[in-house]
Amino acid sequence: MRAHVGDRIIIESLHPRVAPRIGVIVGVSYPSGRPPYRVRWLIHGHVTLIIPGPEARLEPFADPSPDETG
Repeated sequence: MRAHVGDRIIIESLHPRVAPRIGVIVGVSYPSGRPPYRVRWLIHGHVTLIIPGPEARLEPFADPSPDETG
C-alpha cells in the first residue's frame, strides 16, 4: 500500500452491521508512501498513527480541475 497526503483510507469492518471507518491521510512516514500513516478520522477529527491491515483500502485524492469548480 502506498499513500499520499490527501488520500482517503477506508477500514472495512469485519462485522456486517458496523460501518467502515473513513479517514484522510495527513502524513506519510516515508517518501515512497509506505505506512505508517497519520490519519485524521472523519467521524471525530482525531489524528492517529496507523499501519493498515488487509481490511484497508485507499481512495486517491482527487484535486478538482478548474472545469469542475465552476
